[in-house]
Amino acid sequence: MNISELLADLQDQHDKAVSRASELRDQIDHLTAALAETEARLADLDITRKIIAERVPLGTEPDQPETNTAYQAIVSAFNQHPDRTSRARELHELLGMPTDEATVNVTRSRLGRLVRQGFLNQPGRGRYQKRT
Repeated sequence: MNISELLADLQDQHDKAVSRASELRDQIDHLTAALAETEARLADLDITRKIIAERVPLGTEPDQPETNTAYQAIVSAFNQHPDRTSRARELHELLGMPTDEATVNVTRSRLGRLVRQGFLNQPGRGRYQKRT
């Protein structure tokens, strides 16, 4: 490689770096604007929450939502029977939940998510067990 080629290569690298820097500046401008919009929205939401809290008389708060979600019920069932291996339909029967196919399929999806999150093991196809 001669000096002319080296200088041409350096100029090419310089041009690419200038182009990339320009792209990054554009991204920074876009993200800065998006951040400003989001922060303004957060401020509006805080003000709205404060105004509503001031206007709602004490003791008229709605009932708190039920805390026992389907996931909690599933994990609790496996905690109560840690050595038991269950299928989704068996779990529905144990928990007194409907056993129609659509509802059982939703539970299968939840069981798969609990396996991925590390709460349960899947020792066989369609079988689930508490992770020990």
